[in-house]
Amino acid sequence: MRYAVMALLAMVASATTERSAPFVDPLSVTAAVADRSDKQTASDARRLAAIPTAAWFTDGTPAEVEARVRSLVTRAAAAGAIPVLVAYNIPFRDCALYSAGGAASGAQYLAWIKGFAAGIGDRPAIVVLEPDGLGVVPWMRRLDGGLEGCRPMGLDPAAATERFEQVRAAVAVLAALPRARIYLDGTTSSWLAPGEIAARLVRADVGRVAGFFLNVSNFESDARLAAYARAVSDCIALISRAGIAPQRCPAAEATTVRTLRAYDRLFADAGLRRDPAHQKHAILDTSRNGRGSWVPPAGKYADAEVWCNPPGRGLGRRPTLKSDDPYVDAYLWIKIPGESDGECRRGGAGLEDPERGVRLPPAGHWYPEAARELIRNAVPPLKR
Repeated sequence: MRYAVMALLAMVASATTERSAPFVDPLSVTAAVADRSDKQTASDARRLAAIPTAAWFTDGTPAEVEARVRSLVTRAAAAGAIPVLVAYNIPFRDCALYSAGGAASGAQYLAWIKGFAAGIGDRPAIVVLEPDGLGVVPWMRRLDGGLEGCRPMGLDPAAATERFEQVRAAVAVLAALPRARIYLDGTTSSWLAPGEIAARLVRADVGRVAGFFLNVSNFESDARLAAYARAVSDCIALISRAGIAPQRCPAAEATTVRTLRAYDRLFADAGLRRDPAHQKHAILDTSRNGRGSWVPPAGKYADAEVWCNPPGRGLGRRPTLKSDDPYVDAYLWIKIPGESDGECRRGGAGLEDPERGVRLPPAGHWYPEAARELIRNAVPPLKR
């Protein structure tokens, strides 16, 4: 009888989540910008603040983050909506670049995650766990044995092992929350090969959570992301269920059926059937991908930093927990539109962004011109 009641409660919780919408927080950082800015900036920020966007938690003591998280999920519960929370405090995040910071040690990070989880408690939430956490790993060796570019002084090659230990420890804490759905870093469609990120996700215990997130703070189109999500999910299934080498997972191609057929053959060779209903799903960040990614002028920049405040981008699909793609759980605004990606220099030595001709705000600071640009170029158009 006890198990029947528990199953019924789980079904009710799941149904409630499915009927709910992402939370629009009246106390969001975007709403705060609207309260303290000039007329045009305030107008833009007010329009953006009316659209549900993730709340980022990046610092503080365990007690402080617990209080802030509890306040947010309490407001969301009162509104009958689902909060989207980003945990972004892993040691040596962003390889000490534009979004540098994070907890000072693995022990401090685990204590912080426990505070974060305590703030959620038994209430529904979507948790985006550590953007870049699996894409930018200190002293990480790729599947082909090559070292990636994040090689910080003061850390040795054991830092890569420590990063996965930190993510697994966070997963163990957060996966125990009864009504939270947890997603790990799946990078984006123009970054790592499906086999590369699938291997990292498996190593990070993706089997214990709902799935992975794509495109956070990036600009890839929905079509490219959907194809990549399918490939990563299939690759995770093949690694986990059939033990295939991740290097065998084909790359994702959005415009052909070759990738789908290649995965079909891998499943068939392993004596398995693709089962997207029971495989890992993705959530897609559509906050700034309405016009897809920026294509920089050929040969103009040493490092075009296409992810860093690129010109001409637009808001993307509005946030929703509804999806007709069997590999996609939701389309969400995770990166906060209007916030800068950093002081982009495109590989140059100066302080100005040579593409825009001005010095840009630091990462996480409001960038009024970018907010105006995103609204003007929104696909679909942003209603007034």
